[in-house]
Amino acid sequence: MSRSISKVTLALFIMLMLAGAAAAQEKGANFAGTWTLDKSKSSLPEMMQNIESITMTITQDAGQITREMKMEGGAGGPGGGRGMGMMGGGRPATYKLDGSETVTENPRGKSASKVKWADGGKALEISTVMTVDFQGETRTLSTSERWELIDGGALKVVQKRETPRGPMEMTMVFKK
Repeated sequence: MSRSISKVTLALFIMLMLAGAAAAQEKGANFAGTWTLDKSKSSLPEMMQNIESITMTITQDAGQITREMKMEGGAGGPGGGRGMGMMGGGRPATYKLDGSETVTENPRGKSASKVKWADGGKALEISTVMTVDFQGETRTLSTSERWELIDGGALKVVQKRETPRGPMEMTMVFKK
C-alpha cells in the first residue's frame, strides 16, 4: 500500500513541478507594434506640453523587448526636446525579459535596468538606475516604468523618476 502511495505522491510531485516550470516560462503581454501618443489621455510634465507627437516602436520576442521613441516638436524642435531625456533620449533601449540586468553605456554615463512581469504577465515593470556625468559631477537618476495594455488595446506607460531636482511623474497613453 505504501508503495502505491509513494508512486502517487511522486506522480503528483512531478505534475506540480512541470506546472511550476510552465508558469515560470509564461509569456507576458505582447507590446510589439508602432504606438502613437494620445495627448488627450496622457498626463505629461510641463516641459513636454508643446510636443506635437511621440511615436514608440516596440519589438519583442521571448528573450527581450526593445523600445525606440521619436518625438516631434516641443522645446528642442523636431526630434528633440528636453522631455526626451525622461524617455531614454531617443536612443533604442533593449531589456532582457528573463529578469537579468541589462547594462548600457553612453558617452555621459551608464544605466542598469531590470524588468519583471506583474499581474500574471499583464504588466511589465522596468526599473533603471542611471549614472551620468553632468558638468563634471556624477549624478544618479532612478526610473521606474509600468507598461500595461488598457481600454481595448491602448498602451499605458506610467513613469516615475527620482532626480537631483526632485521626483517627476508622467503617464503616457499610446494607441496603435
